[in-house]
Amino acid sequence: MSANKIGVLLVNLGTPDKPSVTSIRKYLKEFLMDSYVIQLPGVIRAILVYGLILPFRPKKILKAYQAIWTSQGSPLLVISRQLQALLQQNLGQTYQVELGMRYGTPSIQHALDKLQQTCEKIIVIPQFPQYAESTTRSLYQVIFNYFKQQLKIPELIMIRDFYAMPAFIHAQANQLKKAISEQDFKPDYYLFSFHGLPENHVKKIDTVPCDLSQPCPSLSMNNQYCYRAQCFETARRLAQSLNLSETDYQVSFQSRLGRTPWIKPYTDKVLPGLRKKGIKNLAVICPAFTADCLETLEEMNIRAKAQWLKLGGEGFMVAPCVNSDPIWVQGLGDLIRSKMLNINVNLRQ
Repeated sequence: MSANKIGVLLVNLGTPDKPSVTSIRKYLKEFLMDSYVIQLPGVIRAILVYGLILPFRPKKILKAYQAIWTSQGSPLLVISRQLQALLQQNLGQTYQVELGMRYGTPSIQHALDKLQQTCEKIIVIPQFPQYAESTTRSLYQVIFNYFKQQLKIPELIMIRDFYAMPAFIHAQANQLKKAISEQDFKPDYYLFSFHGLPENHVKKIDTVPCDLSQPCPSLSMNNQYCYRAQCFETARRLAQSLNLSETDYQVSFQSRLGRTPWIKPYTDKVLPGLRKKGIKNLAVICPAFTADCLETLEEMNIRAKAQWLKLGGEGFMVAPCVNSDPIWVQGLGDLIRSKMLNINVNLRQ
């Protein structure tokens, strides 16, 4: 193992390789068979996935992937590659930046194989702003399993979350402001729509009795790992950055799957209520994602927009994710350099 570089592993969730039923089925199989995603006993999970989901869902969502696919490929992968290249440029040749996907390609294992050849220190940065078992913890397990098989293990730094990181907040606010300016859009109201989770994922990790129908309280030692609480904190920070009052915005959760209760309020159920309040022009921000993907480009910008217009709304704008915004690239670069500096200082003490 050479000692001349510091490794950076960017990780996002993943994407099918092609907008085809076969590719989508392969991706969903890997994703849904993860015990951190569907938290059921293995046999029951397999019956559910192989018997009820895989035979039908790939065909059902094929058109959704086809609607967002670009000539370069999956938007999530294209944007992630752009971020990788820009972050490499920001950090310089002392660092080696690789990209891995939790599911699909490029794999985490492939990225780590490359980093192992040249790096004695590796910092892992999941592109999940808020912590959840089904994303961050699942990723950590893959990395730990990888290094269990290695004779030589580099120093590892794992970034857990960045839901309140100033660079993330400012970059997301910047993307919204740019979109509003470019489209000459005048919002009456703002909706912060986060990816949802089953309620039992949240309840098992939050030690504070919580009314899941109400906004989460401020973070403390008791709920600092709670995904829902981190989402509300992200929304509060964004509202502050955008100079919004509590009456100017609402938090909701999208992308639920199956019949089990998911954290509320549901985005598609919130929209009719907003129309009843007389809101006509709605700006939507999706701060659970760092790169635009199926959930932002199709679920929100196509389906939710169509729902809003059918309800009688006039304007519906979905702000881009932070993607490769210069503020975000610089923020990641500063984060990485600061973490490396802290390691070196600690080693010299």
